[in-house]
Amino acid sequence: MPADSTNPVVDTPHGAVRGRYEGGVAVFRGIPYAAPPFGPRRFRPPEPPEPWDGVRDAGAFGPTAPKPPYSEAFAQYLSDPVVAGDDCLNLNVWTPDPDPGARLPVMVWLHGGALTRGSSAVPVYDGRHFARDGIVLVSVNYRLGVEGYGLFPDAPANPGLRDQLAALEWVHASIAAFGGDPGRITLFGQSAGAISAGALLAAPQAQGLVRRAILQSGPPEAAERDKVRRMVRRMAARLKVPATAAAFAEVDRELLLRTQADVGRLSSPVLGGPAFGVVVDGDLVPRDPLEALTEGGAAAGVEVMAGWTSEEYRLWLVPGGLLERVDRLGAVALAGAMARCRCGHEVPRGYRTLHPEAGTAETVGQMVTDHLLRIPLHRLADARPDTSWVYEFAWPSNRPGLGACHSLELGFVFGTGETPASVRLAGEGAPGELSEAMHGAWVRFASVGEPGWRHWGADHPVRVFGAGAPHTVLGPRDRELALWAAAPVPEAPALSSVPVPADGGIRTTELRSVVRRLRLPGAVRRH
Repeated sequence: MPADSTNPVVDTPHGAVRGRYEGGVAVFRGIPYAAPPFGPRRFRPPEPPEPWDGVRDAGAFGPTAPKPPYSEAFAQYLSDPVVAGDDCLNLNVWTPDPDPGARLPVMVWLHGGALTRGSSAVPVYDGRHFARDGIVLVSVNYRLGVEGYGLFPDAPANPGLRDQLAALEWVHASIAAFGGDPGRITLFGQSAGAISAGALLAAPQAQGLVRRAILQSGPPEAAERDKVRRMVRRMAARLKVPATAAAFAEVDRELLLRTQADVGRLSSPVLGGPAFGVVVDGDLVPRDPLEALTEGGAAAGVEVMAGWTSEEYRLWLVPGGLLERVDRLGAVALAGAMARCRCGHEVPRGYRTLHPEAGTAETVGQMVTDHLLRIPLHRLADARPDTSWVYEFAWPSNRPGLGACHSLELGFVFGTGETPASVRLAGEGAPGELSEAMHGAWVRFASVGEPGWRHWGADHPVRVFGAGAPHTVLGPRDRELALWAAAPVPEAPALSSVPVPADGGIRTTELRSVVRRLRLPGAVRRH
């Protein structure tokens, strides 16, 4: 169906949708790619939406997935709007030319939020700048928390990841009508969205759907099934119901969210704890995604750009004052990090040698970031060097204490640094030229398959986006990562049983008990 000069209209497999022209860009919001996942569909794989007659209005964002709000400590930095309604499996399209003959490159965005928060309606993710640069930008909502990633004996695993696959299949089948080229789809995401993108790259059902991928601050990984089960069991205990999908489906939705948030406070990206995650399920995720991509031949030939921020950990530790508390704990916190990373004392001792000026929180934060993020992404690039590019975002926020923290690069990638949602994290006066450089690299990668710097190789070239002009550095984390290869790995309990509230609290006595349990020789002394 042709677009008109006022409101563009496009046919989809389930019916026609009417968008809006905004500043020369055609925008379609809230298009359903699957049926509402409630009632008999709750905790089940997504199903196609019911077709509609006539033209469906697509002028406003669709409902967001059920989610608890951020704690007050995090809400001052992160925006997370809520749109009420059950029809939450929807997506948005920004296109410069809704004409089937345009055949423009496509980028599909998966938001982050620890698989418990976030949505495509976050203002930072506005796709107008991508569209103005010749990209068809698609952003996706998917099920979150226990609805999307709870592990039950009576329901399939990973329904949230299955939602993302359904959205990707919708894009592959439908995007030509919006001016996109289904043969040039770049899947990209940040944090949990990057982990999801990595899992989909490795999924047998997604082979051939993606031409390129960008993983921002999230590696391909599978969570431990027991870690996810503990989250569900703790919720069930508080709700006084069996840990089954059937029982959870009978619980009031708001009570379920409150319980999820309460139990989720006992976890932290730095020090662990029960949490939701993508798990190996023998179907969509038949094996660990990183193994599938590095050893199993999955996504062969797909170009991948991946990277991190230089101080990821500061978003996890600064809100609520946890950074100062970790500094005060000294050796106790270092021992906790050793348990989290399953490493011996040689690793933190090596970090202290390399960075004698660093406090305990910085040492712990960089250790955990290297273990959970940089080492896996190095492995991914090492396995496919000719089709891999790596970056680091190093510009420090103008907000006190945040540095170059997790999620800070998003406003620069999307070109939305002027929005209040971006200013929350970056502060006022973020450099526009840095945004132009990052956004331009993402556009170029999606368009031609390389971002403008040398691909990965034995000397580990990393493009650094910081306070000055972007430049390439060789092996900026090689000395730190070499410590992990050289150090023996002790048999030690993981710190997943140690409660560390995500809103900034920390239980010193419980961390000290971990140190006693570890019994590691040559404990790191307080500096």
